[in-house]
Amino acid sequence: MWAGRRRSEPVAARFEDSVGIGHYRIDLHPSTGGDNYIDVDSLPFEIPLGALIPERVQNLLPACKNIGTTHITNGCYRLHPVEWNIGESAGMLAAFCHHNGTSPHAVYDTPRLLSGYQAWLQRHGVELWWP
Repeated sequence: MWAGRRRSEPVAARFEDSVGIGHYRIDLHPSTGGDNYIDVDSLPFEIPLGALIPERVQNLLPACKNIGTTHITNGCYRLHPVEWNIGESAGMLAAFCHHNGTSPHAVYDTPRLLSGYQAWLQRHGVELWWP
């Protein structure tokens, strides 16, 4: 068994820029098809740093539900534990950038800064990858 599954069973995508983890079913309500509720199982997932970095705006970070995601995947990113992880990672990114005199975009674009930020998150108890 591996993370509660056999190795032959599917696992969620791995993000090398992970800044946290989450796990919740995809629940959407209401749907555009007239259903009042849709509920789909999902795999434990990682939160990619790229979802926290705005494409055009500098010096702005999301803090919970306002990350770059799709309507469907937002069904599992919107739950409190995942929101809290996003907020924690965003706050620590701001502190990391201030401490290192850099920007969130530079952390995302520079492997050395990204690995330093991820190591800093882990030292502060943030889980980045599922086992």
